[in-house]
Amino acid sequence: MSKVAMQKPIPVPAPGSQVHWHLDAPYSLRHLLIIAAILIVLILTGQRTEMDKMVMMTTEAAGKLLGVADDSQVVRGLSRVATSMWPPVLGETEEISRLPEFKRDQLPILSRIEVQERVEQRMNTETLQLEPHSESVEVLVKPVGYVVSVFIKMIETLEIALWGTIIAVILSAPLAYFAARNYSPNQASYTAARGFISLLRSAPELIVALFLVLAYGFGPIAGVLALGLHAAGFLGKFYAEDIENADKKPQEALEAIGAGKLKTLWYGVVPQVLPQYIAYTAYILDRNLRMATVIGLVGAGGIGQELKGRFDMFQYGHVMTILIAIFIFVFILDQLSARIRNKLI
Repeated sequence: MSKVAMQKPIPVPAPGSQVHWHLDAPYSLRHLLIIAAILIVLILTGQRTEMDKMVMMTTEAAGKLLGVADDSQVVRGLSRVATSMWPPVLGETEEISRLPEFKRDQLPILSRIEVQERVEQRMNTETLQLEPHSESVEVLVKPVGYVVSVFIKMIETLEIALWGTIIAVILSAPLAYFAARNYSPNQASYTAARGFISLLRSAPELIVALFLVLAYGFGPIAGVLALGLHAAGFLGKFYAEDIENADKKPQEALEAIGAGKLKTLWYGVVPQVLPQYIAYTAYILDRNLRMATVIGLVGAGGIGQELKGRFDMFQYGHVMTILIAIFIFVFILDQLSARIRNKLI
């Protein structure tokens, strides 16, 4: 029988008959009540989080930029910070008398020695008044010295992010196996694995780093462990859910020929979920690079320690240099991860 013969004819009303039809309303009273409840919650929480003040100050800022408003606290604050942060600091100077084992005939590349006049306020013992005193000081000038220092710190930050990601993958692989309902040996192991994954995700990296700094001291060890433990919670959850949602047909075929759980997982599931796993891991690496700059604020190594120190000393030009370096590293890492993902997938 042909396909044309198998198709059912479209019903057509008899000539002269009246057709009564209507569409239901796209919303009901229940929908209106839900929307009203959501609006009430948003209004109450918005007042506590000063959303009304935020809207008002942002409107004033937009008016100031457009020439409508006379003044804006937001514009004044951002303008003051932007003026202080520009231009970025590229070089650095060091007083030669404070450099141990300094050799004049072995200067660093692109460096030079200069004599600078320094004015200091000293107290006059007779008048007990502060008086300016000028003195000549020899300094070592490094035109790109601070850029080099920031680059070295960013390499350390990248290493922290990389090892944090490696630890996260190592921890999340067995967690994902036991947290997948269709592969976990029993309900107890499934619940324990899911609970541990939730525990890892619930503690922010910054809080974990605070405790690990107390245990391991200042340095990159605390940063690596803080990033690895927190990211393992996310990867374990994502990996387990992909295992559960994988196509069942290849798994059933492997089980039919006598393959065990591990072989079924390796040959029937991993080829399906590998592209997602690569994407998840690349995202975690990118996220860890950004978070490594944050956990450095509490002494967990990386560029964050340098950023906090310069910010506390109001050296906003140095802060701008650090922010530019972070952007460049994140952008390059994003491009590299995209190329790697395209080649592997």
